[in-house]
Amino acid sequence: MALLVAEPISTSVIASDPMIPKLYCIQHARWDTNDTFSVELTPSGGGDIPAFEAGQFNMVYVYGVGEIPISISGDPARRDTLIHTTRAVGTVTRAMSELKIGDTLGVRGPFGTAWPVEIGRGKDIVIVAGGIGLAPLRPAMFRILAMREHYGRVVLLYGARSPSDVLYRKQLEQWRAHFDLDVFVTVDRATSNWRGSVGLVTQLIVRAPFDPQNSIAMVCGPEVMMRFTTMELEKRGISGDNIYVSLERNMKCGVGLCGHCQFGPEFVCKDGPVFRHSQVKYFLSKWEV
Repeated sequence: MALLVAEPISTSVIASDPMIPKLYCIQHARWDTNDTFSVELTPSGGGDIPAFEAGQFNMVYVYGVGEIPISISGDPARRDTLIHTTRAVGTVTRAMSELKIGDTLGVRGPFGTAWPVEIGRGKDIVIVAGGIGLAPLRPAMFRILAMREHYGRVVLLYGARSPSDVLYRKQLEQWRAHFDLDVFVTVDRATSNWRGSVGLVTQLIVRAPFDPQNSIAMVCGPEVMMRFTTMELEKRGISGDNIYVSLERNMKCGVGLCGHCQFGPEFVCKDGPVFRHSQVKYFLSKWEV
């Protein structure tokens, strides 16, 4: 009997099938906080990474362990390196945090909708992030700063649990040094050497300098944080149609087939993760939807 040998999958099939991961090598890895790390990846076969929009995500596969969705946190203008920032809180992310330079990951994507960077032209931009929610918003900051002359005031409000949990600390300091960028950082619990604001990030909205009648807001963080943040933004006068949120759900396929990430009538992987707040407000207010 002749032995049947499977033919290798062609590169054209891999490029066209969103369910087949592409191989990426870890070029650099670093711990950003005690439980949060970033990896910088390049395609194993060389070349550029696929173009992506600020707010999109990839499905990242750790071989022999599993696959998870992670927002892209690098600069969309850079095509040489793919950057992902995530917390080591589950089986896959813990295994991912133990990989070394030169190790391989599988990547599918990019998937999903983007932050309204183009829609925001000519308006004030208000970015509100909680904890690791700053990672999905960082590409939007890169894009906005690259086209700074097309926007009004740009305000970043960021809240972390404690000073040691502040993400991208050096980058925040660089952004704060911009004369045309307003950056406010607060922590829930201060330490003796903390000289900044103390309290919830929602408390920064009241005194943030922006015109609510001509603003676009982008919000990312834990769902309870986003719920109260959008309430405060609406109190300031920003319409729900001009507030955008990024949702995290149990995404498995990335292309709207499996149904794991269904959120009301929407699928977060293909209809999101970025939504207008007015589009999902009803479901965000429902317990365990």
